[in-house]
Amino acid sequence: NQAEITQYVGEAYFFRAWNHFQLMQKFGDVIIVDHTIDVNDPLMSAPRDNRGKVCDFIIEDLNKAVEHMLPTADLAEGRIGIEGAKAFISRVALFEGTWQKFRGNEARGKELLDIAAKAAFDVIDSHKFELFAPAALGESAYKYMFILEDLQCNPAGLQKDANKEYIIKRCFDATLKTSGRNITTEVLANAQLVSAKFAQMYLCTDGLPIEKSPLFKGYETMRGEWMNRDLRMQYTLMRPGDTFWDASEKNSRIDWSDSEAEIARAKYKNFTPNWGSGYFPQKWATERNLGADARNASYDWPVLRYAEVLLNYAEAVYERDGKISDTDLNISLNLTRKRVNKTMPALSNAFVDANGLDMRTEIRRERTIELFQEGFRIDDLRRWKTAETEMPMEFCGIMHIGEWKNRWAKPGVPLNADNRLIIESGRVWAERNYLHPLPIDQLQLNPNLGQNPDW
Repeated sequence: NQAEITQYVGEAYFFRAWNHFQLMQKFGDVIIVDHTIDVNDPLMSAPRDNRGKVCDFIIEDLNKAVEHMLPTADLAEGRIGIEGAKAFISRVALFEGTWQKFRGNEARGKELLDIAAKAAFDVIDSHKFELFAPAALGESAYKYMFILEDLQCNPAGLQKDANKEYIIKRCFDATLKTSGRNITTEVLANAQLVSAKFAQMYLCTDGLPIEKSPLFKGYETMRGEWMNRDLRMQYTLMRPGDTFWDASEKNSRIDWSDSEAEIARAKYKNFTPNWGSGYFPQKWATERNLGADARNASYDWPVLRYAEVLLNYAEAVYERDGKISDTDLNISLNLTRKRVNKTMPALSNAFVDANGLDMRTEIRRERTIELFQEGFRIDDLRRWKTAETEMPMEFCGIMHIGEWKNRWAKPGVPLNADNRLIIESGRVWAERNYLHPLPIDQLQLNPNLGQNPDW
């Protein structure tokens, strides 16, 4: 069937583009491979192609993918369709467009940002996807989207088919293919610490940063800084005083009723940490009983979801034009901002002006919060060329005052001038860190590759 063959050709173009993008993000210049090669091919000893040429090749491949593919809705679960390819164009072109812009190549940056904005808009205008925000889950929708399974895994009993947000996803199944990793144990009050800087980024319910909002309650009590904040904060991170279940047989949910019996089984009742940074994630932490080894999670991984497309659009338009209209904000960023924060004021030009805000800062804030723990942050800092400022900062935890001082009587780590725990310091970021070094074994095989600067 020629139609089936055509779809596979489209997917081949997509994955060739995908792999070239992974290489370009890490190494900058890479060799373009556009045909099947063997050990005698001249490419085996060729120099690398310029990243500009590589980026054009990636976008060309993705446009060919679009020409060959079917709409995502017409394909089996987990297959990549037209909207997936266009959404990925928006990611590629935004990355390289901002990379070029913030390194002085304004014209090239604007060209790519226009491509990113148009590709993202095409996905938005298709009306094929929507943010996951079922009324049955209310403000907890953002929490449960990431742990949806085709088994009981949330209070409303919703399954994966209720999620129309994932455009490209890595599919897992409770019987055929579990994730095989104890993700819940890793993230829930364990190995993954959250910095105070990230916790401070969440807005107050009036849409203002904590340093500007009269609603911010400060740090004297353990729950004070959590009050009157963006609701994603309490459903992404572990709020002190809350109850949390894990995936083990003895500490998992029973029926999501919050009954006395269920609360008695919880892993953490009245959560009050006195270890790590004091801030911990709960994103990706399931509450379902996964069995004896707690490794049988089967929720899908969002390789590319609609929320990213919305934020790609907002950023691409702003960086392309140096401004963004309220209309464009309302079809993109404000949808993620107000998904669970129904009463929070929309981000608008008038709101920015009236409150002395910076539009770029607010766009980047929204991206950081919405896409937390999904693998974007370091690449965002690299493309914005702000890693040299952000990465050397001290990694700090809770402020050691008030109730925290009583709870954390001997913190065991130094405190900064604000009485925050200093979890890690002394980090450095050199200019060379914006690109990875080429592996020595590859340079031995092909000396013409050349090494990246200062490595």
